[in-house]
Amino acid sequence: MARALMLQGTGSSVGKSLLVAGLARALVLRGLRVRPFKPQNMSNNAAVTPDGGEIGRAQALQARAARVAPSVHMNPVLLKPQSEIGAQVVVQGRVHATARAREYQSMKPSLLPFVLQSFSKLREEADIVLVEGAGSASEINLRAGDIANMGFARAADVPVVLVGDIDRGGVIASLVGTRNVVAEEDAAMIRGFIVNRMRGDLSLFADGMAEIARRTGWAPLGLVPFFDDARRLPAEDAQDLLDSIPPPRPGRPCVAVPLLPRISNFDDLDPLAAEPGIDLRLLRPGQPIPAEVALVVLPGSKATLADLAALRREGWDIDILAHHRRGGAVLGLCGGYQMLGTRIADPEGVEGPPGEAPGLGLLDVETVLAGEKRLEAVQGASLPDAVPFAGYEMHIGRTSGPDTARPFLRLADGRLDGATSPDGRVVGTYAHGLFEHDAQRAAWLARLGAPAAPRNHEAEVEATLDALAAHLERHVDVDALLALAR
Repeated sequence: MARALMLQGTGSSVGKSLLVAGLARALVLRGLRVRPFKPQNMSNNAAVTPDGGEIGRAQALQARAARVAPSVHMNPVLLKPQSEIGAQVVVQGRVHATARAREYQSMKPSLLPFVLQSFSKLREEADIVLVEGAGSASEINLRAGDIANMGFARAADVPVVLVGDIDRGGVIASLVGTRNVVAEEDAAMIRGFIVNRMRGDLSLFADGMAEIARRTGWAPLGLVPFFDDARRLPAEDAQDLLDSIPPPRPGRPCVAVPLLPRISNFDDLDPLAAEPGIDLRLLRPGQPIPAEVALVVLPGSKATLADLAALRREGWDIDILAHHRRGGAVLGLCGGYQMLGTRIADPEGVEGPPGEAPGLGLLDVETVLAGEKRLEAVQGASLPDAVPFAGYEMHIGRTSGPDTARPFLRLADGRLDGATSPDGRVVGTYAHGLFEHDAQRAAWLARLGAPAAPRNHEAEVEATLDALAAHLERHVDVDALLALAR
């Protein structure tokens, strides 16, 4: 039976996901069989597993770091927010329920058996399981029935290392404060701490590390410098994506992406962010689509009708139509594809109360949000140029209409996907991962008149994971972590 160790955080976005990915690669390079595990994740950035389920994108990256295929058991509970107070609950890769926040709190105890079952399965396959907590370990208001942090650690008897983020400020108070507010039984599970994202001279925080250790009784296990190349890895949430976007590149073809409230699978954009030949702009609410834009990308959405309404509130619909009249191109990915049509109907209440809304009308297609959710890896080639691609589908809905007679993709199984406008300047597709394929990305860059750098995206991700592993080996006591695991 594999040993296990859990990394929890003093708050959200302190770098837990990246640390688990880097440690997974470091331990694999030491010859160990590693599995990542996150009992509960909340994200609309999901990945398809080979067994036809879905998990958080961060766990898929961690699986890649561990050099194993992603599995639904690596993230047995995935919450996909559909509104400010409600989310779709995915259990072991499949949609289980839709629940408001308060309803989910009462549901959690019934999900713990699924979590422990998945954890047990991973322990049978590995030498060590690296567990990632969610949010903050000090959310004592959510402690009852918890399955994400101390509730899981106690139920599975897994020792904990607490991670704080010095880049945010207040890291001493965050770590010491966590020790003071959690129950003594929970505090006893924490054996050490890591301070993440240190900038500048590490020696300047030596006294800080000693003071945290003195006040908590926990072992100082690492002071980790900021890892700038993290921007080369898939983003876990929209804020990570914003942080990874390079500064404006005047004179380069501009690609604009409206940041919709329920944006999903936004790692579709990561390969574009790394392209030096384009000016990628992720637009926050209140920012108009620039007049000089060459391509507008409408990204995936977890709540297509709600995001379409948000698009209209911001006036982005008017900007997109004006952009098209000026001769500009538009690409819709999954939910963005659905928005480009003439109508979206939700007769069964998939996203909320049953209803429908007119789309942007740039494609002569209609979408009905009904039927089973399609989750599968796909590959094929774009039409008519036969440029190869590989990606995945993750959507509910059927789209039909005259413009589907000009499909964008021919899949390997013979299916046709997507639609193209008569003028060829508007394209919609259900395929995610389009720009990760070097040939497909180069074709889009050529269409925009941008130089395609000779890049291998997959090789860059692998090299970054190796560099992250080496970074952690230098600044974290990995031997001590292994000794703590049980």
